[in-house]
Amino acid sequence: MKQSPIHETVREHYAQRIIQSAACCNSDGCCDTNAALYPEQLLNAIPAEISNTSYGCGDPITLASLKPGQTVLDLGSGAGLDCILAAQKVGETGRVIGVDMTAEMIERARANASKVKLANIEFKHGYLENLPVEDNFADVIISNCVINLSPDKAQVFSEAFRVLKSGGKLAVSDIVTEGPLPAAVKESLSAWAGCVAGAVEAREYLAMLEAVGFKDISIQPIFFDPSIIDSALVEMNLTLEGVSPEMLYKAVYSAKITAYK
Repeated sequence: MKQSPIHETVREHYAQRIIQSAACCNSDGCCDTNAALYPEQLLNAIPAEISNTSYGCGDPITLASLKPGQTVLDLGSGAGLDCILAAQKVGETGRVIGVDMTAEMIERARANASKVKLANIEFKHGYLENLPVEDNFADVIISNCVINLSPDKAQVFSEAFRVLKSGGKLAVSDIVTEGPLPAAVKESLSAWAGCVAGAVEAREYLAMLEAVGFKDISIQPIFFDPSIIDSALVEMNLTLEGVSPEMLYKAVYSAKITAYK
């Protein structure tokens, strides 16, 4: 698939993050606050060096209500934390596939899965807009703060619908907005990598899901720490003329999203 400048910027950003073992933004209140995102019992059996390496904004595992024997596809699997948690839920009779476009993330995810000795996980290099799996493949699709990074979300949802089995569930944690973002933010590639500029309005997110055929869609706000926006603004060195961070605090939030095929 042909890469866009957004793909390349995001890929380079997260490649550096995993190489440096850093969070996705420069804030202690950012994506590494897994204790605030996941139930304690989910993380207890995972080594700290794995559970602390996350780039998400929520808990798609609990949202997915996974069952033994299911096949799970993780869109943007990163360092593999959600795949590892999912693999424990679906058991030896289940299967988990993670897809990510960043080779360094795939390498770390495979190493992490090996550390916890889970044989029912596989990681594939690929793009969410062109998933490397066959039609009607997954019982459940999960994703954690990644779809907002895509420059073509409608195509991501089309691909998700294609690979999901009839009756299957989409369970996503993602960043959405209430109202449009300032143009200065939307036009910043650094802001895309920071999980801010790529976020769309919740009603647009819902409309794109409906357009490809998803039903029973739910988008519910869950959690957002303003320090994420503070860190993103500092990191992208972006001066927002006439726009205060407080305006973004009101506009940008994390949500838990479910839909069915």
